[in-house]
Amino acid sequence: MATFHESASIEGVVEVIPQVFADDRGYFVETYRREWFGLGREMVQGNRGNRDAGSVVGLHFHLHQADYWYVPSGHARVVLHDLRIGSPTEGATQMLDMGEIDGINEHLGLFIPPGVAHGFSSLTDCVITYLVDGYYNTADELGVAWDDPEIAADWGVQNPILSPRDAANPRRCDIIERHRPPYPLRT
Repeated sequence: MATFHESASIEGVVEVIPQVFADDRGYFVETYRREWFGLGREMVQGNRGNRDAGSVVGLHFHLHQADYWYVPSGHARVVLHDLRIGSPTEGATQMLDMGEIDGINEHLGLFIPPGVAHGFSSLTDCVITYLVDGYYNTADELGVAWDDPEIAADWGVQNPILSPRDAANPRRCDIIERHRPPYPLRT
């Protein structure tokens, strides 16, 4: 059985440690179950990203979409920042490492609710899989600057490799209020 705990830093973020079944052949791990998230919605799309060491992806956020992340290979540093207006953790930043840390895969899953900005850096070449509860929608694909001093993230990389989009994201203070979701989110 998996174990869960809600983030002490950001309301609604849930960290999952799934059970690992190992034998002489290797291991099996159940990375996600819908029943683990009573208030979550059905995940409708699965995605995979392969990233080279030194890459930074994000920070991205959605008004209507939740994500569930898992890193099956490599080491990623995840950065989260609560943008939800009125959230008890509004303005909080959290960083955590996922995947293979010091040669051991921690098998951590991460549920990220709408309104929480999220991104990751590849501390090694890595693979990240993520499930989302809404189909891709350009209008719900927003961003905030990865290097915003107000967010103060330690990405753990020098000279990050960024997409043009992520390099151009606005600072938190420049995000129009209507692009920040209220808390609790009404979907």
